[in-house]
Formats: sequence, C-alpha cells, structure tokens
Amino acid sequence: MKLRPIGDHLIVKALTAEETSASGIIIPDTVDKERPERGEVIAAGPGKVLENGSRSTMDVKAGDKVVFKKYAPDEVKVGKDEFLVIKSDDVMAVIE
Repeated sequence: MKLRPIGDHLIVKALTAEETSASGIIIPDTVDKERPERGEVIAAGPGKVLENGSRSTMDVKAGDKVVFKKYAPDEVKVGKDEFLVIKSDDVMAVIE
C-alpha cells in the first residue's frame, strides 16, 4: 500500500532524537513535552483548491525537514512504517 496526499496535506516521517538534560540524564522522545515536532516530508499533495478553481502552491516538498505543531498530525501505519499526515498550514518552519 502507498500513501498519496490530497489537497494541502503532507505525508511526514517523524524524526526522533533523545535529548540529554543539563545534568546528563537522557530524556527519551516518548516523554510528553509541550514543543513542536520535527519530521521529513515524504510526499506533498498538489495544493488546496482555491475559490477561483486554481490550486495554492505548496511551501514544502518531499525531502524537506520541517517543524510542525505537536497536536496537528494524524498517525497512519502502512505495513511496519508509521507516518504522520498533516496540513501544510500546520508546518511552522523548514529546517535548512
């Protein structure tokens, strides 16, 4: 099975990284934190249909690493792989 986003949706693979506190304690990514999430865009939809019938341009493309709102994504599992589906409006930045 393959995912193909529609409209202004993105398929994102989450980027996880353990953090180390100032005292050296490792904080796993499973700890709930109030912060944006990061991921790599796997696929981008064609853009939202505007009132005049044209499509909006997408600000991100496949391969971009992005920061998005924590509670925005829907989780989707395809085989053993887990992906996130988010709207392009929930992307706050592209990591360069």
